[in-house]
Amino acid sequence: MARRSSIQGDFKLRGLLRRIGNEIESDLRPAMVEAADLVLATQQHLIPRDPNSSDHIEDSLEAFVSKSGLDAQIGIRGKKANRHFFYGIFLEYGTKQYTRGEHVVGAKPAHPWLRPSYDMNRDQIATLISRAIDSTLRKAAEGT
Repeated sequence: MARRSSIQGDFKLRGLLRRIGNEIESDLRPAMVEAADLVLATQQHLIPRDPNSSDHIEDSLEAFVSKSGLDAQIGIRGKKANRHFFYGIFLEYGTKQYTRGEHVVGAKPAHPWLRPSYDMNRDQIATLISRAIDSTLRKAAEGT
């Protein structure tokens, strides 16, 4: 069973809560964009390159941050890019040895680049986002 709650009385408190909701977007989104760009640059640096190919998977990597700044997607985005660079999953996790007809195709080792790109920037991301939240709360408390 859901519970309903309401605030009665202090109009200043209600105004402060509304301002916080409006100002979080303005400070949080730039911080999220900067954090997403950090991860994207690290992914582009870590991903294995095929010198024999004219198409490079690192060129298809993108960073997208929602309008609210509360959601970010970093990596291969879009159906066309996902179909073209489907082998990124095999680069990340590797493959096992298998037989195709009479030929044996050897195993390929894993070259992780997705998760390490986040792990390498985790502290910077936390700092960027916490500063954005602190400045937003400070602005809301001052009433500016």
